[in-house]
Amino acid sequence: MHYLDNAATTRVANEVADVADAVLREHFANPSSLYAPGARSEALIAEARETVAASLGARPEEIVFTASGSEGNNLAVLGAVKARGAWADHIVVTGYEHPSVQNPVAALEQEGWRVTVVPPDAGGHVDAGRMLDAVGPKTALVAAMHVNNEIGTILDVAALACAVKEKNSRAAVHVDGVQAWGKAPVRLNETAIDSYTVSGHKIHAPKGVGALYLRRGYHIAPVLFGGGQEAKRRPGTENIAYIAAMAKAIERMNRDAAARETHIAALSALLWERLGALPGITRNSPPDALPELANFSVDGIKSEVMLHFLESREIYVSSGSACSRGEASHTLTAMGLARRRIETALRVSFCGENTADDVDALAGALADGMRTLAKMRR
Repeated sequence: MHYLDNAATTRVANEVADVADAVLREHFANPSSLYAPGARSEALIAEARETVAASLGARPEEIVFTASGSEGNNLAVLGAVKARGAWADHIVVTGYEHPSVQNPVAALEQEGWRVTVVPPDAGGHVDAGRMLDAVGPKTALVAAMHVNNEIGTILDVAALACAVKEKNSRAAVHVDGVQAWGKAPVRLNETAIDSYTVSGHKIHAPKGVGALYLRRGYHIAPVLFGGGQEAKRRPGTENIAYIAAMAKAIERMNRDAAARETHIAALSALLWERLGALPGITRNSPPDALPELANFSVDGIKSEVMLHFLESREIYVSSGSACSRGEASHTLTAMGLARRRIETALRVSFCGENTADDVDALAGALADGMRTLAKMRR
């Protein structure tokens, strides 16, 4: 099997799964309980919180555990706007956000909030200057994706946050960091970013666990209600096993960081070399995109058709965001690309486990598919 869809999800690493299994068996007590087994569960969470915080350049008390990046984005967006509604009525957002940012903002627009959307250019870059120009005295929130999940473009979110605060110190700055975690490092306490989301299943931890950074002193209104867990910001009994597993995944990520970065850069270069030798391939990811992500179009062959052809060879890629479930790429549409190019786009996403054999298998299968499927079209 050649799995090349790591932006959708990664394989849970064996050592990470072992931690989850051990905690499920040995630390079943509720961490809110006042007896010793509960205290041991609480200690595991505290230790994991320190690990997550260190990976983001944050303090442990600034980390809120969530069930996913999508939940973290919803908490951050809705909580920020709700807390600032008395004096603000405006939101600024990029034109290629993940649905977990895009859809809450759309819902707020239906409620009467003014929304300024700054689309990416044809190369996939968002102009931070245009975002800053849109910020006014009644702007409650500026939301920006750190690394785009479809084409891999990187936004300098630290510079953006600093500029926003200089123009309107009361405006909140939220960053979706799900695709950036471990790939485009940021030291959050050295920035003016107010909130930042990450997700465990993008770094070889299980699905169902993530974290939300909330800068010390920064206020969001509660969106969910229940118990007092996570400083009353995310109620519900904590998923101890997956939280501990995510901490283990971070340790693994940190241990292999330098070698993985070099390895993936080499895979990315090899992929674009192989694709460059094939006729009818159009590159959608810009040259300065994150090496882990590569988006391109295969002329004349719809994405779904090529995906199934590749699947027959046990090669797995995607046609865009996994959350879109086959819909036309939101990012490529926002870039203003031609419909034919959008409908024939594929996304390849690497992790440290991928090899040159994966790239060669993909390139060979694409060449075969372009010949075979072209005959079928005629």
